[in-house]
Amino acid sequence: MKKLILLLVAISIFSCKVKQENQQVKSDVNITITADEVKETVSFLASNDQMGRDTGSEGLEASASYIENQFKQFDVKPYYDTYRDNFKVQDMDTYNVIGFLEGSDAKLKNEIIIIGAHYDHIGTKAKMVELDSIANGANDNAAGTSSVLAMARYFAAKKTNKRSLMFVLFSAEEMGLLGSKHLANRLKTENANLYTVVNMEMIGVPFQDRDYVAFVTGYGKSNMAEAINGYVGSKLLGESEIAKQYNLFKASDNYPFYEVFKMPSHTISSCDLSNYDFYHHVHDEIDKLDYDHMANLINQLIPGIEKMSNTPTKEIQMNNE
Repeated sequence: MKKLILLLVAISIFSCKVKQENQQVKSDVNITITADEVKETVSFLASNDQMGRDTGSEGLEASASYIENQFKQFDVKPYYDTYRDNFKVQDMDTYNVIGFLEGSDAKLKNEIIIIGAHYDHIGTKAKMVELDSIANGANDNAAGTSSVLAMARYFAAKKTNKRSLMFVLFSAEEMGLLGSKHLANRLKTENANLYTVVNMEMIGVPFQDRDYVAFVTGYGKSNMAEAINGYVGSKLLGESEIAKQYNLFKASDNYPFYEVFKMPSHTISSCDLSNYDFYHHVHDEIDKLDYDHMANLINQLIPGIEKMSNTPTKEIQMNNE
């Protein structure tokens, strides 16, 4: 019996050691987001087959299934019983798609960072342009969706997040931010402990005349941009005067969370409508995007999200305006 107990203890110690070594390998592995990776996602979502991913359409259903399969491949778990957060739009059934990575810290894992983007678009246009009626929505917002999936793959492999990460692909954004409004209210009812929201929108093209790579909507409402720049050691994020002019802070899925939770909630974008001519246009197609730029932005942003998820205190704070 004594020998058996010693053997079990030895097995337990060995198992713990292997587990620790595996965790170490996970955190040390080098992962780089590639242009080909983000292009593959955009190419599926923005293909003619998806017919513009309108809410309630077969194209949106196919896109949701694609996102679910990506989460499964990455070993990102559902937040609810399934990946789909169902809600109604008029008489249509639709759904946000949500993946979840629990944080590694016993205390900090109770705080959730949402990394989101909308995966729907506007479907087809009544007026054809050069015999084309499909609004493919490559930049708006297959591009943002690709960044969320890329970050989900990264963090699922690295397992370096102490806070929990919720990866949300919103539906019905184009119908008035309906998916994010639904989820914000649902999470509020469930007393979810949200830390912040980082929403990704139209990152498919670069700026040519800015001293930053992307802008943050509602720049002055919190210190998020300043904090992320400090985390990554460069001026990655800046303020767009054009975005302020168009009030883009209220135009994407960050805004319902800001309203409901009164916390830092922003959209990161590299397109403020001044550097892309195909917003809600049938020519918003796969070949119009700069995938090297997209991969570069995501790779620079990831260390900022990583640091945000690991600080012992809440460093992202609202500003007094």
